[in-house]
Order: sequence, then structure tokens, then C-alpha cells
Amino acid sequence: MAHSPQIKIPATYMRGGTSKGVFFSLQDLPEAARVPGPARDALLLRVIGSPDPYEKQIDGMGGATSSTSKTVILSKSTRADHDVDYLFGQVSIDKPFVDWSGNCGNLSAAVGAFAIGSGLVDASRIPHNGVAVVRIWQANIGKTIIAHVPITEGAVQETGDFELDGVTFPAAEVQLEFMDPAAEEEGGGGSMFPTGHLVDDLEVPGVGTLKATLINAGIPTIFINARDVGYAGTELQGAINGDPKALAMFETIRAHGALRMGLIKHLDEAAQRQHTPKVAFVAPPADYLSSSGKGVAAGEVDLLVRALSMGKLHHAMMGTAAVAIGTAAAISGTLVNLAAGGIERNAVRFGHPSGTLRVGAEASQVNGEWTVKKAIMSRSARVLMEGFVRVPGDAF
Repeated sequence: MAHSPQIKIPATYMRGGTSKGVFFSLQDLPEAARVPGPARDALLLRVIGSPDPYEKQIDGMGGATSSTSKTVILSKSTRADHDVDYLFGQVSIDKPFVDWSGNCGNLSAAVGAFAIGSGLVDASRIPHNGVAVVRIWQANIGKTIIAHVPITEGAVQETGDFELDGVTFPAAEVQLEFMDPAAEEEGGGGSMFPTGHLVDDLEVPGVGTLKATLINAGIPTIFINARDVGYAGTELQGAINGDPKALAMFETIRAHGALRMGLIKHLDEAAQRQHTPKVAFVAPPADYLSSSGKGVAAGEVDLLVRALSMGKLHHAMMGTAAVAIGTAAAISGTLVNLAAGGIERNAVRFGHPSGTLRVGAEASQVNGEWTVKKAIMSRSARVLMEGFVRVPGDAF
């Protein structure tokens, strides 16, 4: 019996923030995968090693977590005042689909470096020494991200002393500006608060009626109070991910929140939309030990946040969810703002399972609608490997 030989595709394996994924230039993909559709999805699934009923992704590049089951496709931008178009695909680990419904804020930190290294940014925009400002069009949600990428001797500087909780080794700092991050094009009716309320009563069968802030900023996110679901906000991954009943409860909350936000029309659609919305629980500051064993003191943070991604508690914090946290914290009356003391603020430092993170955002109300011009945070990025990925030629 004849078997299809493997093909090889130019690719780069990169860490961005607390995530890592496989990066492609659009022009390097096989022709059938250069356009959205089944062929592209099948190719990316095979690259990552999904669907895998063992949930290990042994036969692919994925790392069997939501933070490491990611793909990125970049191309020179066709839009004015942008350098690169950035498309993110969250690959399901155990199911045969790629979720294109949102952005990855962490991998956004690696987009500028990849774009520069791949010749997608005009050479005239790259200083010999200094900072290159890369203008990114985030195609999933139709938003602009500005990446400030350090340059040394004409090349991207990846090493440095910037430390990011959730990442073991220091690296060079990359500042990201998420421009006009609220009211994503994809769902939510174009409003930061799709229900029109800062806090809703969210009825969840089997759980009860929960206070919830439903926000479209960075990524659609459902915020609830930790105490309302029996938690303190100091939990690490083991406390949630080892409890099937807890995971089922959070998925039920997520599905009903998605329905309330207008992101889905029927509850069963939530299973095919794992990447968005996110669900997170918040609490006032408290002392706790992070996953590395380092202590986080209540006085170091404004509030505690734990967020779930792709059905599991995240080991740190998704970058897009951090944008949602910063935005909600800036608006008096949201659950995030109340957990942070209920005062007006334009930046917030929150505790997550791996440590702390600071994000800035300034919100204002215009004609009764809340808006935020930009959210700012710092991440880091590094090329881990570059060359080719190989997949069976009949995989897509």
C-alpha cells in the first residue's frame, strides 16, 4: 500500500508572553491552506497534533495545554498604516477544530519580532539601535496592536533582564498597546458591555444566580466573584483542574454567559467555541504562594484574578484577558473594580497563579457608552526554533 510522503513547511516556534506557538508566513503555506477553510484547519490540526484523545499532542508541536496549542499566520499588511496582518488560531487539543474567534494577547508579543525577522516590516522602519514600532492588524477581531520591539545592531534583541511571572527566564521587554480594545467586531453587538449593564444577574442552572460583569475588551470575558462559587481567589491549577465537577461548573457558567452576551444563539454552540468567551473569578487582595513557591503578599496587588482558558485554569493570565481586567478595573462599579477597592484607577496590578501582572487602561464614557482608547502591558518573546515543520502530505 502506497503512503503519502511527508511535506515540509517553513515555520518558527516562538514563545510570546506565557504562551508559545507555531508561526507561519502566509506565503509559505501550501496553496490550499493560504485561504480560510477546511484545508487550513486540517493542516494546523496535524501540525499541532490534534485531535488527540490522549490529550498529550505527542505527534505534533502542541504542548497539551491551552497556552501551547496555538498557531499564528502572518502576512504583509494590505491596510494603510499597518505593517503586518496577524491571524491567530487556537487549536483544540482533543477535538477536530481550530477556534478563530479571538486573539492571543501573549503571542501578540512575538508578532513584531517574527514580522521583522521575516522581512514583513519595511527596512526603513527598523532602527539600527533603538525600538522598532510595529503596527499590527489583528485580523481575528479587527483591531490594531502596536508592538515596541527592541533592536540592537539592526536585529531584534531577544535577551534581557525583563522578568515575567509565569516565564522561567528573563528576556527583553516588549511593550504592547492594544488600541481601542473594547467592542470587538466579532460578537457582542459592538458594545463594551453587550447587556448594557456593568453587573448582571446571570442565571446558571445547577449553580444559581451569579453576579457577573460581561465585558468585550481584549477578549469577551465573564467575571464572577470567587466567593460566589466557593473559592478564595488564591487557587492554583491543581485546585481547579483536578476537580471535574468544578470544570463542568465553569463551562456551564461560560456557556450561559456566552448566550447572554450574544456570542452564541444556542447553548450547544459553546462546545465549538472554546477560545471565547473566557470566564474568570475575582477576589480582594490576599496573601498566597504562587505556583513557583514565591510568596505574593496582599499589599503587592490590587486584586486577585483566576481565569480559565480552553476549559482549564490558566497557569498565569491570558494577555487578552489582562486587557479585559485592566479595562474593567478602570470602570467604577464592575466586579473587577469593586474587588480592587472600588476606586477610580488607570492601572491595576493583579495576582494570578504564577505571580503578578500590571496592565494600564483609561476608560471614559461617551454618549452613554463606555470606551477605552488603549490598554498597555509589557511581555517578552523569543524564537525557540526555526526551520520546517513536517506533516503527511495527505493530512489536509
